[in-house]
Amino acid sequence: MLILYILLTVLVVGLIGASSCVRVVKQFERGVVFRFGRVRPAIRPPGLALLVPIADRLQKVNMQIITMPVPAQDGITRDNVTVRVDAVVYFNVIDPVRAAVDVEDYISAIGQVAQTSLRSIIGKSDLDDLLSNRERLNQGMELMIDSPALDWGVHIERVEIKDVALPETMKRSMSRQAEAERERRARIITADGELQASEKLGQAAEVMTKHPAALQLRLLQTVVEVAAEKNSTLVLPFPVELLRFLERSTPAESPQPVTADPEIRTTPAETNGSTTSDLSKGLEIAQSPPDAGHVSLSPQMLTARPPALPDAAVTAALGTVGVAHTRWGGLHSGSADPAWQP
Repeated sequence: MLILYILLTVLVVGLIGASSCVRVVKQFERGVVFRFGRVRPAIRPPGLALLVPIADRLQKVNMQIITMPVPAQDGITRDNVTVRVDAVVYFNVIDPVRAAVDVEDYISAIGQVAQTSLRSIIGKSDLDDLLSNRERLNQGMELMIDSPALDWGVHIERVEIKDVALPETMKRSMSRQAEAERERRARIITADGELQASEKLGQAAEVMTKHPAALQLRLLQTVVEVAAEKNSTLVLPFPVELLRFLERSTPAESPQPVTADPEIRTTPAETNGSTTSDLSKGLEIAQSPPDAGHVSLSPQMLTARPPALPDAAVTAALGTVGVAHTRWGGLHSGSADPAWQP
């Protein structure tokens, strides 16, 4: 019975020792073996890994791509703007031995290098680059992190800047700038449209000048567009082209001879002779009293131009003016006799 217990004890100890000598390495891992503290150059692939009891110790290294967020960093850009920027780093181990031997904790080391590189990128860049040219900044930050990481057996796959936090005052300033820029573009587009419209309207005016019927067609088209609404009263003006058509269709009237006013009759002898009697008649009309009745003047009398007088006729007319003075009561011009009334 005692022998049986001894055999069972040996079997259990053997199983425990065998389990410590056999390790399982997963597909995404690689095994680094340390024999009495010294690393073995052979990397254990995925599967069962047999170790020497008591002498060997296996360390597994993850070969997957690790996603590590970089905490937000406060910094001042090259154009003196305070910003807060965060990023994310993608990396993986390419040399398990160096990652296990050369650096104590490669994940923490990569994180610290990423934060330092992010601060450096912020100080070397302008605000416009952080907002609009992130691809170039990502490449620059990737190179800055990848340089020391290669010595640790780590490769940086990608670096991305996630967010750029700006002060509220800067946000309002940028909003006003963007609004002003949009307003400028809108005004330029409107002015360009008016210029093109004026050119087209000028061409249309030239065509309508050559073809007057086009104006009437345009009027009818406008009437059609307004009538489609059915919510207003339309007053259609009388077309001017129709008036022109009627004017061209109406025969021209023969001119009628102009007859002189029967109150004025002249003879060739009176026209060629002295005009003293005409002037005397005019003076008599002017000196007639107010109660003599209304004197009617025909349009021919108002618009008739007196004929040219020869020198003898002018002398006779001046003599008639002297007679008119006598008929007016013998008063000369400038007389202040209160008894005289014109």
